[in-house]
Amino acid sequence: MKRFDWRDEIHRLDAEADCVRIVQILTSHEFPWDMGRALGIALYRTYAVPSIGELLGRTDEFTGKTQKRYDDTALILGNMMRYGFEPGKGRDALRRMNQMHRSYDISNDDYRYVLSTFVVMPVRWLNDYGYGWRRLSDHEISGITNYYRKLGKYMGIKDIPETYEEFRDLLDTYEKENFAYTEGGRAVSDATLDLMVTFYPPRVSGLARKFSMAILDDSLIRTFRYDPPGRGWRKGADIALKLRAKVVRRMKPREEPLWADLNPNIRSYPDGYDIDKMGTFPATCPVRHNVDPVAHEELYGAEGDHPREAASSGADAEASEAAKADDRA
Repeated sequence: MKRFDWRDEIHRLDAEADCVRIVQILTSHEFPWDMGRALGIALYRTYAVPSIGELLGRTDEFTGKTQKRYDDTALILGNMMRYGFEPGKGRDALRRMNQMHRSYDISNDDYRYVLSTFVVMPVRWLNDYGYGWRRLSDHEISGITNYYRKLGKYMGIKDIPETYEEFRDLLDTYEKENFAYTEGGRAVSDATLDLMVTFYPPRVSGLARKFSMAILDDSLIRTFRYDPPGRGWRKGADIALKLRAKVVRRMKPREEPLWADLNPNIRSYPDGYDIDKMGTFPATCPVRHNVDPVAHEELYGAEGDHPREAASSGADAEASEAAKADDRA
């Protein structure tokens, strides 16, 4: 296999109809490490929005259970990328994510912003910052955009941007208007950075933290009220990532896909996991878990988002009515 064979395969695909396959190739073959870093920064950015940072801080999921929350997020998003949105593990992951999100009062504007981070940050990391071993083409950027537009539709998000440029403008405008310090956002940021450090040997943990801070842009540093990283660290991190890109460019293409399940930093499920049992289950959850929380019959079918539970609930209801009839008799 030649170095640019995956790129050539992507360009034989349709950017809209085959957007899932395009994202699969980019994420698991062409840029698995880079996509992981870019999407991690995408999620991290959202903590700087007060309505998001404070919500995450209140739930204690990102501060008290940081490793599990990291694992659950990576596996849920990873299963959707790996299996798509058709019946099976990908749709199970989508259902679980929708159930969690609809358990909280999250505005459509915040949903749109979070979606924009997933579209924009991989492009910025690989193209704008120059950390990719090659640049993404316009065709590939369209594939990424269409994938997240589809995901946004299945999440029930309204007024989804249509182009990459619209997503980029949404992200920049939303951050300019909304980034602000909150205690909850800072606590979630601290917990996340503390977790990232554990991914490296203890002897270099201090350097790893400084490196992590050095790749955060100034708007995040200011919002979370961190001491700005030194100019030397900024320059050193930038050079190191660009040198890595040059090395990767000369490596053989990855023929076997690298999925989230194989990430050694995911540690919560050494014996395997069940998507339906992952994530949060708030005690006051308003969502009926046997129905699609965003009413997409085209995705889930008329029986709802979890037909087995729906059937079970129906059977229980029939049994209850029969018992009441017997009592009246």
